[in-house]
Amino acid sequence: MGNSKANVIERKAFITNVQKYNMYDGPGVRTIVFFKGCPLRCKWCSNPEGLERKYQVLLKRSLCTDCGACVAVCPVEIHSISIENQKHEVVRTIECIGCRKCEEVCPQVALSIVGEIKTISELYDIVEADRIFYDMSGGGITLGGGEVLMQPEAAANLLMVCKKEGINTAIETSGYAKLEALIQVAEFTDLFLYDIKHLDSDRHFELTGVHNELILKNLKELLARRYNVKIRIPLLKGINDSQNEIEMIVKFLMPYRDYKNFRGIDLLPYHKLGVNKYSQLGMEYPLKEDLSLSHDEMNRIESQIKKYDFSVTVINH
Repeated sequence: MGNSKANVIERKAFITNVQKYNMYDGPGVRTIVFFKGCPLRCKWCSNPEGLERKYQVLLKRSLCTDCGACVAVCPVEIHSISIENQKHEVVRTIECIGCRKCEEVCPQVALSIVGEIKTISELYDIVEADRIFYDMSGGGITLGGGEVLMQPEAAANLLMVCKKEGINTAIETSGYAKLEALIQVAEFTDLFLYDIKHLDSDRHFELTGVHNELILKNLKELLARRYNVKIRIPLLKGINDSQNEIEMIVKFLMPYRDYKNFRGIDLLPYHKLGVNKYSQLGMEYPLKEDLSLSHDEMNRIESQIKKYDFSVTVINH
């Protein structure tokens, strides 16, 4: 694709990274493109590097030897050596420009810059390289985040190219976006992996920083317009796992259960896979307790939903 677009100014996407050989986020073997930037602030977010739509410095403190090599090359002086204790510090009030000079000179590989700008051609070439795995497994591309719908034009462009080339497409989304952005992307999306975090709007605000009316309205629109949707419920002990809270979700979804485009429910048990990235970004992880659910508790929730004849799958990473 890249050669045919050589003289065309292309749409670009701001991403965190591309993950290959994923088996959890859509059917078959998939390549996930993680978009940068998110309007939500979920307390359990496992991708904090995707929250801000800007370049960010990740520092693995345990590897840093405070040598100062990064200080010497940084053009915006985001790195410094403390006068008090001679320790390397990242000045988080300064905006990283993404030059990656510090990353290149760090002898201990303690630094990395998160955030890349990629053209649609560049991303498609990465995705297309694994077409044989998609063809064998029924897989394809999934756009994740952050929140994909913060960059709807770039997302739609990439999905359009993949669809045109016969690659299955999916997106993971919170659904918190203007309807126009959602429909713009929906035209080229084979499957939406759509989060429902909590049905109570005030509680949703406490947990994510936004109310849920827009999210639920957009979900109804997708289902009514016959786009394929699979619901995903992130489950946290004491947060949204009670019988009453699950019942609220079930009753909301009941009118759509028999729609052909309603593709069932995924249950996502809480995990702490992204916790270490918070300290690397100079952030504090919001949750102090382990909110993991036991095997029996997950079985209880799965059984409760199946009682209403929903197709349910527990996704264990």
